[in-house]
Amino acid sequence: MTTRLDALIALAADRSAGRIALLQDSATLNYGELDRLVSQVAAGLLSLGLEKQARVGVYLPKRFETVAAFFGIARAGLVFVPINPLLKAQQVTHVLRDCNVRALVTLPDRARDLAPALEDCPDLETLVLVGDGEPAGARQRTLRWSELTSNDGRYAAHRVIDIDMVSIFYTSGSTGKPKGVVLSHRNMLAGAECVSTYLENTAEDRLLAVLPFSFDYGFSQLTTAFRVGASVVLMDYLFARDVPKAIERYRVTGLAAVPPLWIQLTEVPWPAGVTAHLRYLTNSGGRMPRATLERLRELLPKTQPFLMYGLTEAFRGTYLPPDQLDLRPDSMGKAIPNSEILVVRPDGSACDPDEPGELVQRGALVALGYWNDPLKTAERFKPLPGQRAELPIAEMAVWSGDTVRRDAEGYLYFVGRRDEMIKTSGYRVSPTEVEEVVYASGLVGDAVAVGAPHPALGEAIVLVCSAPASGPAGDALAAALLAYCKAQMPGFMVPQRIEWLDALPRNPNGKFDRPALAARCRNAFEASR
Repeated sequence: MTTRLDALIALAADRSAGRIALLQDSATLNYGELDRLVSQVAAGLLSLGLEKQARVGVYLPKRFETVAAFFGIARAGLVFVPINPLLKAQQVTHVLRDCNVRALVTLPDRARDLAPALEDCPDLETLVLVGDGEPAGARQRTLRWSELTSNDGRYAAHRVIDIDMVSIFYTSGSTGKPKGVVLSHRNMLAGAECVSTYLENTAEDRLLAVLPFSFDYGFSQLTTAFRVGASVVLMDYLFARDVPKAIERYRVTGLAAVPPLWIQLTEVPWPAGVTAHLRYLTNSGGRMPRATLERLRELLPKTQPFLMYGLTEAFRGTYLPPDQLDLRPDSMGKAIPNSEILVVRPDGSACDPDEPGELVQRGALVALGYWNDPLKTAERFKPLPGQRAELPIAEMAVWSGDTVRRDAEGYLYFVGRRDEMIKTSGYRVSPTEVEEVVYASGLVGDAVAVGAPHPALGEAIVLVCSAPASGPAGDALAAALLAYCKAQMPGFMVPQRIEWLDALPRNPNGKFDRPALAARCRNAFEASR
């Protein structure tokens, strides 16, 4: 019985120690080597005197040491905190302070850049440095990775069980400080089991990890693979065109990405041989535009697309099997294994078929709440509606804030986020619905619809776009796009304004930064007031 996250690697090593676990560039690490390294990391961290469930930050790009750090922290009975390597000092120190990180694993040059800010992190005692270089100016004691792992791997780990916390993932947010979502061993193991089950992963699979490990969807490439003894290729890509090349080079069988990356991947060349081994692709982190999905299916006719929906607070909620794509291409599918999705009204009563309501998720994937934030936890984690009154202890569920509808056959459809819906002319408009039409025009590269205050309409729809690869933006392109929208949408959905940017801003997880774009457009109609 597997009750701890780190046991995934130990079990895979027991089954086949020589099988490759990780690949990067021309280097490989097999399961036996990874398991030993994980134990050495655990022993090294415990030698620092860290108490049970002390938080240890990992601020590294993708490399073998990054993975070993995550799972070594878990094996020691501590809590790992993945920090996106794209974050700067201010954001990093917020995470370190918010969850009282005691040790930080990072590169010497990153430690050097952080040094002034780390003065404001009183709980941080130790820097573990991976690679060469000196962290000039750091007040914390420093320990080289080689020193941390120089023991024989023997240790007396803190006793933890499956419901104990093992990680804290910080949600990206531009309107306020990020929140730390606390996950247990059980949460992460349940996620690995359900996803690897419906993707039918085996030890023969090879997954390409392009998303950041600070993003639960990115981290799940590790847990999904390790559960079945598959291999993971570590990649920090610079350009979208590098991804198909890596898929060909490593004979990748599974690729996970978010909509902005999928859009880019439809605009670059794909080697012809990729279709022979790329078994599936998955999408989460937002709805994939139908035009993008259709283009991917043209490029990769033998590859099965799995469209998925999930929250950091519950990892994964639904998926649409590939055999349903042609029947219901706009659906987000049904609940994943061992999870239940409810669609409810504000009072908690169940919605009728096709009646929009809030998505509520229950099951083993529901997180433990937000770290040290009882108010925000109470807003999102609430008692499951419809429980029997005879049960004295209420089951908690995640109330997503997302509006969905369920059809008569039980398939779910995303309508919009409660806090992103645009109320214009008395109508509530989903930005996703606007964007879907805009992408289908073929006249944009990327597109995001936001609401801006308007004196007559309440809110007006502003469309922020980048130009397509076929040509530059300009008045003629904007006029053509607006004409297309008028032909395809009811009047209240047509954007009142189109703004062109060279590139749309993204948050650290690679999603479009909607709050930043909304702030940019807030005064778009100021002159007409």
